[in-house]
Amino acid sequence: MARRTSAALAALILCLGLTGAALPSDAAAKPAAKASKPPAHAKSKAKPAGPPQMVRQLAHWVVSAGDNAKLPFVVIDKNAAVVAVFSGKGKLLGSGPALIGSAVGDDSAPGVGDRELADIPLKDRTTPAGRFIGGYGRIARQRGVLWVDYATAISMHPVVTANPKEKRLQRLQSRTPKDNRITHGCINVSAAFYNSTVAPTFRKSRGLFYILPDTRPLSEVFPDFYVQIRSSAAPTSAPPEPPRPSPPS
Repeated sequence: MARRTSAALAALILCLGLTGAALPSDAAAKPAAKASKPPAHAKSKAKPAGPPQMVRQLAHWVVSAGDNAKLPFVVIDKNAAVVAVFSGKGKLLGSGPALIGSAVGDDSAPGVGDRELADIPLKDRTTPAGRFIGGYGRIARQRGVLWVDYATAISMHPVVTANPKEKRLQRLQSRTPKDNRITHGCINVSAAFYNSTVAPTFRKSRGLFYILPDTRPLSEVFPDFYVQIRSSAAPTSAPPEPPRPSPPS
């Protein structure tokens, strides 16, 4: 695997909260700092468990088509701000809320993976859509990072709490997905979910990451899946013909 530039390394280290904070794998070992009083919309419990129907449909297609080559995989629904982890056979191992890129969009800007975080404009802070082969890799002699897309420096890791003003914990726990766009593109999940489900699944195996689009047509991002759901939604019999007009008397 190619080595990232110093700018990219510094950016990801900052993104992961490694500067003056615990490593992602240490997130569960150290208690999080006390968060400021959550806003009214964040006082509710975490978002309801269970992935959306589109996530389940995509997971079913992945396994039935053999697209994952029996490797574990993750489906990410950006609109619902949900991450679902599946075994190589398609068994749902767990799902939970996620924080994603603050900008709406399905493509990564050219060269974004080699920029400092401060040099990434708001419009380029997207979580790209598509199919990615990812897995753990080392960075700057630190512990493993779960790369989703190494080329654009997109990774999945426990929620970063280095900047209390961002209220990432509250955003992650709120019921609405409308406040879950806050990252520079990386995917944040709860430390508990990461350590109990994500890390054990990918520590010994690479895997696939399927990120559903929010602006591009599904037919462009996952054409074969789109064909399947279109065909399954087609009526099984021809619709009734409209009534014919009576012949003129």
